[in-house]
Amino acid sequence: MTEAARTVYDFSAEMLEGQPARLAEFAGRVLLIVNTASQCGFTPQYAGLERLYRTYMDRGFAVLGFPCNQFGAQEPGSAAEIGAFCEKNYGVSFPIFAKIEVNGENAHPLFRFLRREKPGLLGLLGSGAIRWNFTKFLVDRNGRVVARYASTTKPESLTKDIETLLGTK
Repeated sequence: MTEAARTVYDFSAEMLEGQPARLAEFAGRVLLIVNTASQCGFTPQYAGLERLYRTYMDRGFAVLGFPCNQFGAQEPGSAAEIGAFCEKNYGVSFPIFAKIEVNGENAHPLFRFLRREKPGLLGLLGSGAIRWNFTKFLVDRNGRVVARYASTTKPESLTKDIETLLGTK
């Protein structure tokens, strides 16, 4: 269900533990969808993502992490290794999905959709390709992609944008 997709809720993905999940399960929440990696210079952003999740989850916010090994082979681990790393080093409690690709022929349909909806500054001239780990997409309560942030954007700097979306029903 890729071309007909209108919101992120039209997609499914496998959780890190292997069970399938429909993103429709997150309907009505503000989402921050992030491609992650355990051996990246931006990996410490897991801490900021977890703080955002814990701060706003009771108001209808969720972070969804999607490990990806496409950038510098910085996510080489198995699902069990990724889960253990995230929990041990950053206390991650937000949902982590199975490792995916975000660019190219084998890109997960969700990320094809995200890139099409918010191609980014350079994407306006091309494919909207994700340039590195920890690219972030902010999604409103209706499942519409409202913003894209670069890897260098720290999670803490998204507070105002998240609060604005949480304030709307």
